[in-house]
Amino acid sequence: VQLQASGGGLVQAGGSLRLSCAASKRTSSNNGMAWFRRAPGKERQFVASISWRGSDTDYADSVKGRFTISRDNAKNTLYLDMNNLETEDTAVYYCAHGLRPYASRSSSEYRYWGQGTLVTVSS
Repeated sequence: VQLQASGGGLVQAGGSLRLSCAASKRTSSNNGMAWFRRAPGKERQFVASISWRGSDTDYADSVKGRFTISRDNAKNTLYLDMNNLETEDTAVYYCAHGLRPYASRSSSEYRYWGQGTLVTVSS
């Protein structure tokens, strides 16, 4: 499975962005997927995850209520809608394709990773 993340860019605090992650194979619809991020000088952290049906989602406390993860299995695409962005959201965002069908916060549950897309939030 190859993952191609896109949609990053420069936005002012309070603004919105939508990230997309296109998967190369149809089989991606049977696996959980997630977004992680790595801020400058920090370790990679969990952002949001979604089960293969899209019925279960999970969010990091820092983004809950502002970010929404979703997927379109017919298009093999994962999304992350980010609203009310904060400067602390500045990071490279990575999409990940899971080993199992459920949503997980653990990076060890994800085998395939996208190349990352940079989100920069200015004050």
